[in-house]
Amino acid sequence: MLQLLLASENKVFSIALALMLLIAVVELVAVVLGGGLSASLDSILPDPEVAQPETEGVLSRLLTWLRIGEVPLLMVLIVFLMGFSLIGLFSQKLIMAFFGVYSPGWLAVFCVLPLSLPFVRWGTGVLQRVIPKDETTAITAESLIGRVALITLGTAKAGYPAEAKVKDQYNYYHYIQVEPDDEGQEYVTGSELLLLSRQGNVYKGILNLNPHLSERQSEQN
Repeated sequence: MLQLLLASENKVFSIALALMLLIAVVELVAVVLGGGLSASLDSILPDPEVAQPETEGVLSRLLTWLRIGEVPLLMVLIVFLMGFSLIGLFSQKLIMAFFGVYSPGWLAVFCVLPLSLPFVRWGTGVLQRVIPKDETTAITAESLIGRVALITLGTAKAGYPAEAKVKDQYNYYHYIQVEPDDEGQEYVTGSELLLLSRQGNVYKGILNLNPHLSERQSEQN
């Protein structure tokens, strides 16, 4: 097994396997410490708007087929690295068993990449069924405006967004990036912001002073 992993022809697959394990460990540590990479990665995705069939591009169709936006982006990355590395290593092992040599690395990568995509779709389908819905529900970004977000990590300042969670109309939580609507304000972890607008992937808000809109009160109920 060690010879398979260390072979120069399999270097890309071994690196992918190591990277998958590293990401999984880092995410686990981040979650234990109260953070997480998933929300940060998901914030760079395009808005989950519904595309019209006649205008939807090939890339959009591929991303939809892979369930990008339906499960956390970090999980999709981990599934891809797992499928790519395992399919590549298993294929090289079979080639060595039949022909006595490994396939050239560039050729193996070229052949394994498309084979990894069905694995990603299958894996994200499994995750979609087992991950709690508050992590996977996709809605339009504008529908969160007017709702109250609770800052969960960091201090929100102008130009320095903090992580916050907000509940949508289906009572599912989403993790977003927030900044003060007033550039002179700062809001620390635990503050509640009423979302007023959105610029790119960052929401602007003001301090929530209405106890009836309080996120803490809704959690208690």
